[in-house]
Amino acid sequence: AAALPVDSETGRFGDELFFEIPVISKLAVDARQTVQAGDIAYWPPGRAFCIFWGPTPASLGTEIRAASRVNIIGRVTGDPGVLSVIREGEVIRVEKA
Repeated sequence: AAALPVDSETGRFGDELFFEIPVISKLAVDARQTVQAGDIAYWPPGRAFCIFWGPTPASLGTEIRAASRVNIIGRVTGDPGVLSVIREGEVIRVEKA
């Protein structure tokens, strides 16, 4: 939260939206690769904030799988699928509500 607001260019990995943030953190002990729809995570290798709502290219079947393990930091309230309209390369702003 201390890094907010953040303006960043978005990337897509299937039904995952991600963008780089100015935070450096290590992989948590409870980090995981398989996540749930609506999970918000931090991906240390890319210094990225990630939001998941469906399968990714790394998924096996219908599971939701990140490219590698991520630190779960929150959940979307409501339908995370509304993020599917955001295209790769769009600049977005994340700020405290």
